[in-house]
Amino acid sequence: MIVRLQRIAVLLLVLACAGVSAPAHASPHVVSIAKARSLPLDTVVTIDGTATTPSGAFESSFFDQGFAIQDHRAGIYISAAEDLNIAPRDRIRVTGTLRDSYGLRILVPDAIHLHGKGPKIQPKPLATGAVSEATEGLLVRVTATITRAPESDLPYGYKFFVDDGSGELTIFVNTQTGIDLTGLTAGRAAQVTGFSSQFDTHYEIDPRFPADVTLRHR
Repeated sequence: MIVRLQRIAVLLLVLACAGVSAPAHASPHVVSIAKARSLPLDTVVTIDGTATTPSGAFESSFFDQGFAIQDHRAGIYISAAEDLNIAPRDRIRVTGTLRDSYGLRILVPDAIHLHGKGPKIQPKPLATGAVSEATEGLLVRVTATITRAPESDLPYGYKFFVDDGSGELTIFVNTQTGIDLTGLTAGRAAQVTGFSSQFDTHYEIDPRFPADVTLRHR
């Protein structure tokens, strides 16, 4: 809980700094999300992509009303302060500043423009051990055995752990998602879809809504 409280302080500092001083670097034209992710922190970029998460789904641990977007190669989290009622498949152009929120690369927006619907983004199937810096920002899916049943990390949410033999992975369930954790006991097989995220030194998947977590028959 102490570490997540520190994340609140970091995010508040990020939001306070946005717009206070001129950024060290700027990119005035639309660039791919992969290109944006490769640029230095404090760079201003414009990107375009399709929403993969509803706005505000991760509020209890991200402390904002943000959402994720993805193009054909990469994804990133948009740390919006207000709920813009974004839904998956909304097509969005964002101009903002690249920041770091406890290991997670985010974009703090200055301007957000919705322009229709984008393609349906299919989750990328991954081994549990493959969820890493390379997949951060993407919509992903794992199928694995629950190794540790859900435990409380309130007020931020709940977490449980899965492993398909390639490495144990944290699944972090934010309170806004309404996901029912009943029946998620150790030894059961589960399929989890969600945002490939990072918190501090570990990688995790953050499911978006109830359909993202399902039990499987062996």
